Amino acid sequence: MRINSSRRRGGVALAAVLPLLAAVSAGTAAHAAAPAPRQGRAIVAGTKPGWAQPSTDAGAAAGAAPVTARVYLAGRDQAGLEALARQVSDPKSSSYGHYLTAQQLADRFGPTDEQTARVRSWLTSAGMQVTAANAHYLTVQGDVETAERAFGTELRTYHRDGRTYRAPASEVTVPAELAGDVLSVSGLSTAPSRVHPGKARTADAPPAGKSAPRDTLPGPGAAFVNSPPFSTFYGSNPATGTPQAYGATQPYVLQGYNGSQLRSAYGATESGLTGKGVKVAIVDAYDSPTLGDDVAQYAAAHGDAPYGKNQLLRYDPAVWTHTTADTSVDPNACDASGWYGEQTLDVEALHAMAPEADISYVGAASCGDPDLLDALDRVVDQHLADIVSNSYGEAENASDPALDQVYRRIFVRGAVEGIGFYFSSGDDGDEVAKTGTKQSDVPASMPWVTAVGGTSLGLDSSDTYRFETGWGTQKALLSADGAGWTNFPGTFSGGAGGGTSSRFDAPYYQNGIVPDALVTANGGHNRVVPDIAAVADPNTGFLVGQTQAFPDGSAKYSEYRVGGTSLACPVMAGLQALAQQAKGAPLGFANPAIYDRFGSGAYHDVTDHPFGPGSELAEVRVDFTNSVDASAGTVTSLRTLGKDSSLSAVAGYDDVTGVGSPTADYLRSYCPPEDHDHDGS
Repeated sequence: MRINSSRRRGGVALAAVLPLLAAVSAGTAAHAAAPAPRQGRAIVAGTKPGWAQPSTDAGAAAGAAPVTARVYLAGRDQAGLEALARQVSDPKSSSYGHYLTAQQLADRFGPTDEQTARVRSWLTSAGMQVTAANAHYLTVQGDVETAERAFGTELRTYHRDGRTYRAPASEVTVPAELAGDVLSVSGLSTAPSRVHPGKARTADAPPAGKSAPRDTLPGPGAAFVNSPPFSTFYGSNPATGTPQAYGATQPYVLQGYNGSQLRSAYGATESGLTGKGVKVAIVDAYDSPTLGDDVAQYAAAHGDAPYGKNQLLRYDPAVWTHTTADTSVDPNACDASGWYGEQTLDVEALHAMAPEADISYVGAASCGDPDLLDALDRVVDQHLADIVSNSYGEAENASDPALDQVYRRIFVRGAVEGIGFYFSSGDDGDEVAKTGTKQSDVPASMPWVTAVGGTSLGLDSSDTYRFETGWGTQKALLSADGAGWTNFPGTFSGGAGGGTSSRFDAPYYQNGIVPDALVTANGGHNRVVPDIAAVADPNTGFLVGQTQAFPDGSAKYSEYRVGGTSLACPVMAGLQALAQQAKGAPLGFANPAIYDRFGSGAYHDVTDHPFGPGSELAEVRVDFTNSVDASAGTVTSLRTLGKDSSLSAVAGYDDVTGVGSPTADYLRSYCPPEDHDHDGS
């Protein structure tokens, strides 16, 4: 996986799914057609990676090679759990908002001691050693030969991305009597399953030879500084002297919006809401050592409310792993310092939008899916928040299908508790430029999360909303002689993720709203993302403050403009905190309520041409060649708005902005109706 924010030399570039366990009679081996599972065995669907194919088969795995796996527990009454989640999440249901506590959830749907004992007994009798256990999974160790016998599949090696990895040649099987006890099995594949920080920067790695020990995080990443000139609001500073584009001199990009401007754009200022009494969690990998100081300094510099005592609480694991950036040293390397900008952005944007909301920052031990899952489980088990912002994801075809059902169960359990999960939709548009295949990103495309898409936002001189387009950028460089833009209008350089999932069915709340052409784009009847949108374009982005490492050896606080759907996600989470405050009760899984408001004044209907067909919007941007100052020169480029790969923001629902971006009416729609009986009217 990778984080969903886009910082391509001054913005931020960005941003795991759900097959059910089923007893079926056939699978496909990577080296030959797999036989039907032995009598008395049940298939655990999704446990054979799609990339394990005969064409990449490199032979059998060494029998004595070590294996570490997780066996996830299914708990009780999966169908009943999902039915209850739908009932409490649907505004049309009589059970809407009647959530369970974390303890009630565990007592009613969690694994029983007997289930856990049955799974443990099977694993140990099969020769696997159970080394750890909790309420969600058992960790087991053994060798390849033992694992093959235990899980009913051959383990083979395969070539992938220039490396060789081990993977199951067919779907994992378990004893039939355990089909209702085992949710999934992960770890049999050795291919990295990890997310990457959305604001990826090539200079963010720790210095060579300075990889951090497991219980220590590296220092700040390499600095990035935006180059002037800037506009103070969209169009305020024409780039005089640069070539015209679309028949006019285009303006310079913004220096970066602050929280006051974004609150104005989406109706928060008008509402007077602050998020008071609402708890929001942010989940990322690692925890920047300077996060607390950075966000406090930023709030003071921009007039945001100071953080109250215990308003920002941080929940970290006992140790950090895979902190290096060097994949030749550690194939699961995560580049810990590369995550710090994401964390800083998430907290600062959320606090700016909802200055009195309580924030729980939950750091995962690494960027690996298993550690992210542990962090998400922690949120649900302890009910650390009602709203959870997550700015990470990966293309569907790259994700580990063995974890689909594991993610799904977390999100469904959260819905039953009244917890809503928000995921950025991605920063690479339809993914064709990055992967060669048109696809949406996960977890955003999972039906039990709210996928947040991205826009380019224009305000006027009084910070009043003027327009939005879908976020999608074409970039053209200034020619060497300064007389024109090379390859005008340029190539795709980033845009909000979206489109039609190839793995998940269309959820009921999208029925009648999402156009059939999108639902059936992959030949089925599938989920389409995103659900809703907010500002994401790094050229109309948000100003953040963070401690960075400069070339002179200093580490100091500085500010720079960022974007990506990693910005849109915490902005939307902040707006949801305001909506929850207005409602006076948790919103829970928000998608049914979001779609219930479609067609009302609750949303800006964002299109790529807000000023009419054929009108084009663009900006001129100057970047330091060395990322920090003008000593090595600058690079000038033209950035055209509303050009998101094959995705388009059009009237009505679309695959860039979903139902649109929130208006002031969106927040008002959550206020309870006035009780006229008390005022005599």
